[in-house]
Amino acid sequence: MSYRFPLATTTWDEAEYEALQRVIAAGTFTMGRAVHEFENRFADWQGSRYSVMVNSGSSANLLMIAALMFTGNEKLRLKAGDEVIVPAVSWATTYYPVSQYGLKLKFVDIDIETLNFDLESLRNAITDRTRAVLAVNLLGNPNDFSSIMEIIGRRNILVLEDNCEAMGAKFEGRRSGSFGVMGTFSTFFSHHISTMEGGLIATDDEELYHILLSLRAHGWTRNLPKHNLVTGTKSDDDFDESFKFVLPGYNVRPLEMSGALGIEQLKKLPSIISARRDNAALFCEVMSEHPDLMIQKEIGESSWFGFSLVIRGGSDLTRKALVERLNNVGLESRPIVAGNFTRNPVINHLYSEIAGELVNADHVHNYGVFIGNHHYEIRDAISALGAL
Repeated sequence: MSYRFPLATTTWDEAEYEALQRVIAAGTFTMGRAVHEFENRFADWQGSRYSVMVNSGSSANLLMIAALMFTGNEKLRLKAGDEVIVPAVSWATTYYPVSQYGLKLKFVDIDIETLNFDLESLRNAITDRTRAVLAVNLLGNPNDFSSIMEIIGRRNILVLEDNCEAMGAKFEGRRSGSFGVMGTFSTFFSHHISTMEGGLIATDDEELYHILLSLRAHGWTRNLPKHNLVTGTKSDDDFDESFKFVLPGYNVRPLEMSGALGIEQLKKLPSIISARRDNAALFCEVMSEHPDLMIQKEIGESSWFGFSLVIRGGSDLTRKALVERLNNVGLESRPIVAGNFTRNPVINHLYSEIAGELVNADHVHNYGVFIGNHHYEIRDAISALGAL
């Protein structure tokens, strides 16, 4: 079906195609100088000491969890059996790496207004086995990190961020993705910037940075600096060091083309976020008092990945009818991320438990959708939505 108002559209112009042509002309397609330059520029933009580019946001989440299993820092290290608290509404690959490394997922409810952690549910879920809180900044909306830090208090509990949908969001003047030990980002087509496929991990911790570099490419030492916090000082034997494997890693390297695209896309990111926030201001003005539909309550400064529509309790409107109305005016929609993820059959394969009731996650699962936001004015789409 062709939609007048699709979920996502391209943010590329001639600059991106010229960047691709430069890589083609150079003839080096595997990860190289462009990827490294993009990593440095992204870290500067994000306000982090380091960033590591990978082939997807899903891989970014995988390496974030893996790095914490291999760190030598006891305060940061996760061990099999440790609890990691997660919100019940997110994407599949927020959760999979946690379970795959023998960590226990503990699902808690979301706030029906913000779609992020329900803070009281989070507070009640923490036990002596809790070692990490994985905050998901859903649909561009940053979590209330002041409250999360207050809940954690002095306990040795790590904060991690899945920031794949929230590039450029801010809370109390600080970019989301920088509140935890590490934050992950996605540069898939439908996200704020697009490198075809791609993702990043940002951190201020040098040892984790070095671990990520090794894990990204086979667990070898080849991409580590001469003096590093994984092996110490590398030998001067390039042949030996090119084929020395020290960690059980992966091959999740990005293409050089993706790095070149990222350099160009990053230049546009401030204007992309500004346009999305302008659209959101109009969306909130039009939809805030809708009799049947609730919209997401902003925390801090959302970068508005998309616009959620959740049918109010007591309304006679069904989600099927809502989707039909949206289709009729040309608005493409989809469930809110993956809904209540514990309702998926794959939960039977995950090491997990549910803390408390997931009332709000269930409501979003049954009665929620979201529509797209874009890097250009979408007044017509919002007008069509307001007429529903």
